[in-house]
Order: sequence, then structure tokens, then C-alpha cells
Amino acid sequence: MSLTAETVKAHLATIMAPDSDQPITAFAELDGIAITPDAAGNDSGERQQVQFSMIVDPALGPRLESIRQLAEQSVAALPGVSKATAILTAPKKSAQPQQPPVGQRPANPGGEIITLPGVKHIIAVASGKGGVGKSTVAANLAASWAELGWSVGLMDADIYGPSVPTMMGQHGKPELTSDKRIRPVMANGLKTMSIGYLTEPEKALVWRGPMVQGALMQMLRDVDWGELDVLVIDMPPGTGDAQLTLAQKLKLTGAIVVSTPQDLALIDARRGIAMFERVAVPVLGIIENMSVFTCPHCGEDSHIFGHGGAVEEAKQRGIPLLGQIPLTMSLREQADAGQPLVGQNNADPAAKAFLDIAVGIRDSLTEHGTNVPKAPTITWL
Repeated sequence: MSLTAETVKAHLATIMAPDSDQPITAFAELDGIAITPDAAGNDSGERQQVQFSMIVDPALGPRLESIRQLAEQSVAALPGVSKATAILTAPKKSAQPQQPPVGQRPANPGGEIITLPGVKHIIAVASGKGGVGKSTVAANLAASWAELGWSVGLMDADIYGPSVPTMMGQHGKPELTSDKRIRPVMANGLKTMSIGYLTEPEKALVWRGPMVQGALMQMLRDVDWGELDVLVIDMPPGTGDAQLTLAQKLKLTGAIVVSTPQDLALIDARRGIAMFERVAVPVLGIIENMSVFTCPHCGEDSHIFGHGGAVEEAKQRGIPLLGQIPLTMSLREQADAGQPLVGQNNADPAAKAFLDIAVGIRDSLTEHGTNVPKAPTITWL
């Protein structure tokens, strides 16, 4: 059989998409099919490589990766094919309509607000930059609320660098419920969900902005979260499209901003705080992570990343300093072992700090009731 773009399309039209009675081509438009000789070749010199793009609807979210993988594997199995590479891409946008005058733009462009009826509180754990331990804080806060008796969910919103599977010690794929919703992965007493459960760990996602946003929305809308006292969202670092999408589309109870005492981290933390203030999401406070390291041998404290920066920032901004998390060996070891520190070694100073923060936030939320704010709006300049 001669290998052409048409034979590739015809072949994929016979392959059923995962969890569907429709073919892959019902979910993806094939484009840019390139067939090139394999440099390695074989005895007959007929081995070829196939590369193609799959134009998909970003709203399909996490399902897209399993469809891409199946398409890639199916084409790679064709006679004469040495390797197949499929790349997901979003449709090209049509010409944009003329923008209305400044001051007349809609307050919340982009449509629907996602509601999670069984979830009492949704708390975003965010940082202005990577490397400040935000995911560790999110996982241990979630574990702390579970220790206090709450039903807790943890959603990993970092599409490009998901860490929840590693921190929770879970790498299996989630199951589907009878009504085709995604069942959260239970780990350490938490209902968890991450794009990392749905993709190969070594595979980089080549996704454009709309596809990332679609995946985030599906993890919220199509996951069977059930009844939760709190859903903790481990936000991606920074203040880009994904963060704004979550802030606009969800009725967040509030946001927690994580920083280290270092000046550079605080500069980025200010951007994170400003973003939430801009979209009218309450900032519950700042957590200063890696505030101090105590030598396990001599007991001397070392302020590796500076001292008191987050304390001063909280004062200047008029927002609470929720707590200071020391850098301990156990905290790092438990994260690498796939278990939050809280629940495994509550006597550790870092675990005590997390539990104190969780108690304070729980009491504050209980005191003020379970009503969430109105959907946030954007103030356009």
C-alpha cells in the first residue's frame, strides 16, 4: 500500500476515539500531513516518518491527549511507517470584530461562569513566579483541611508542569463514572485531578492558549467532584491567560499568594496580588514559604532567602500574613515520596505551621458563612 496523506486520513477514519463510538476524525481535522523518508531506512529503503497536526476543539480538554496518543500509535503501526508524530492545535481564529470603545466593553468577556454545586469553598493557591513552593503549600494545606475533618479536593491547574501526581504518589489514569464524567483520583484522603494523570510523564504538551483553557474548564466542569467542603486549586505560576481564565470563570472564595522572603519573589507576588484585586477576587493573605532553615545538627537558624519580606509586604498591602513555613528536610522528603508532610509527621515545624494556617482560614470561613463572592469582573482601561 502506497503511503499518502489520503491513506493516513482514511486509516484514522476507521479508528474509534477513546470512550466513544465515533472515529478520531470526528474529533479532529487532520492537517499538514508530512511523509518523509526515514534516514535510518531498512533493507528495502521504504521506511517513512509521518508528522501531522490535529485541529481540535479546546473544549474537549483532557480528552484531547488520549485521542492524540491513539492517532499517533495507529499511524505508527501502518506498514512502512517507522515513526509517527501528532501535534494538537486549535483552530485559527477568524477576523476579530471591531472592539467597542473604551468604557463600553463587557465586564466579563468570555461567557459562562462555572458553578460546582456541591463545593462550599474554592480557594486558589497562587504565586507570581515559579520555584517558591506553591504546589507544596497547596498540597499540605489540602491535607491540613482533611486532617481537620473537611472533605477536600485538590486540582492541579498547571497544564505544562503538573506536579500533583508526583506529590500525591499517583500515576494511574482516572476512571469514568456511569454518566461519562471523570472520577477524581483518591490520594492521601484527597480527591485529586491533574492533566498529569491523563498524559505521559515525559511527553511535553504542545498546546496553545485556547486548548489550555479548555482543559482547565473540563477538569472543573466534567470531573465528578461531589460534595466538598473546599476545593484547593494549585494555580500555574505567573499571571497569564490560564490564571485569568480561572479567576473569571470560577466563583472563587478567595486566593492565597505564596512567596519566599526574597525580594525577587516578592516583586512577582505583588503582581499576583494585583491580578486578583483587579478581578475582584478576595486575597485571603500571604504565606511566606522557606522562611527559615534550622540546622538539624547545631540548631542554628539560617535565613537563606532573606528575612521578613512577606511580613512587611502584608503590612503594606493591608492583607493578612497567614503564616511562615520553615524549610525542613521532612517537607522535601515527603513531597518526593508522594505524600504531604501533614498527616505523616504533624510534629514537624512545617506541618504545625500548615495546620495553624488551615485552622485560621477554616475558622474565618466558618465565621463568615459559606457564601461565595459574585462572579469577578474585569476593569478595562
